[in-house]
Amino acid sequence: MRTNDLTQGNIVKSLLRFFFPILFGMLFQQLYNTVDAIVVGRVVGHEALAAVGGSPAVIINLVIGIFTGLASGATVIISQYFGSHDDEQLKNAVHTILLFSLIAGACLTVVGWVSSPWSLRIVKTPEDILELSDRYLRLYYLGAAPLLLFNVASGILRAVGDSRWPLVYLGVCCALNIALDLLFVAAFRMGVAGVAWATVLSELVSAVLILLHLSRVKGPERLIVRELRIDRSSLRRILYIGIPAAVQGTMYSLSNIIIQAAVNEFGTTVVAAWTAIGKFDGVYWVTSNSFGAAICTFVGQCFGAGKYERMKEGVKKWLGVTLGTSVVLSSLLLGLGKWGLLLFTAEQPVIEEAMRMLWYFVPFYFLWSFIEILSNTLRGAGDAVAPTIICLLGVCLLRVVWIWAVVPRYHTVLAVSMSYPITWFVTALVFVIYYSKSNWLARCMGHAQQGGEL
Repeated sequence: MRTNDLTQGNIVKSLLRFFFPILFGMLFQQLYNTVDAIVVGRVVGHEALAAVGGSPAVIINLVIGIFTGLASGATVIISQYFGSHDDEQLKNAVHTILLFSLIAGACLTVVGWVSSPWSLRIVKTPEDILELSDRYLRLYYLGAAPLLLFNVASGILRAVGDSRWPLVYLGVCCALNIALDLLFVAAFRMGVAGVAWATVLSELVSAVLILLHLSRVKGPERLIVRELRIDRSSLRRILYIGIPAAVQGTMYSLSNIIIQAAVNEFGTTVVAAWTAIGKFDGVYWVTSNSFGAAICTFVGQCFGAGKYERMKEGVKKWLGVTLGTSVVLSSLLLGLGKWGLLLFTAEQPVIEEAMRMLWYFVPFYFLWSFIEILSNTLRGAGDAVAPTIICLLGVCLLRVVWIWAVVPRYHTVLAVSMSYPITWFVTALVFVIYYSKSNWLARCMGHAQQGGEL
């Protein structure tokens, strides 16, 4: 039973039907992260807000990004197998990535628990929140395996066109997390530990639910526990796509860690403002990520089916939709910023600092649309190396150079913030040139004919 075949029908309508469940699911995920910040910020104080959303957030993004980048390779390969109706290879890829994620998640828990204090000091976490940050980060690592399994299982379902059931289970996770936040933090006064336990338990429940769902579906993506094994051929194809994505995600996170370290030097008030912005403007980033996830699956299915003209037409139309949405969301964020930030803190100095920061980069969000759509287009067709190199040089390396060369001379929050729009502009320009001028599609077709091996 083919859930949602994106290789036929009206392109924009098909993509929108697929996109909205992804968007609502990611908004649910963003919502429970935001509620974490709201509860600790309003109930405990701005020190707890900084401890939950400052250094620990960028460290978590780094370590989780490594494995979810690898898992994204599976999503691409599965969508291509789905488009080409190769059910046997699809089944092998599903069981390979699920077992790999279980092993990787267990390793991440151990390494993360041991390295937590060291990693927090590396990013210059302020001393007054160091103990709170360490407590939160160590507990968060306990949920690494459920988190990875849930994200991978969701990716499997989306690869075959089912974006609705991941939304349902994310909704359950979100509701449970909010309830446990209120219980552990507001009622039991457990502080940042309560936020961490609420997240871990809700992620565990959602992982169990979606894995049970995978074990009951009728298609080739069905999970059969006794068939869990690492298939070498599937793993090679997954790693071919996944390793560059993991490297790209890691470098994104490393550059953000460097930026976080620069922000930390301005004190706890600025860190709290930066954290509040990271939660408040999350609605844009989850929307952008949803656009990227939709086009990646669309391209993967069309590429696997050999419908290249439909693929290119879909990319052009979807980019226009994404650009328009970026402009609308940027306007709303700037217009509602002052009231939205009140959700996280009532402290006026924090709100004023956050509003200044918003104007430094929100007007430039439209630039990210080119990066999001074109990089996922290339990756969905199997061109994993080029988008990684472009992002490493244009976003990551240039951002680090800016922080190390410009910020020490102009030691202001404005100088730190401008590292984002400047690198977005350069990277977007390179992506447009590469997509329109290079022969990337011919190379992807040749690679696919050779079996996609490393």
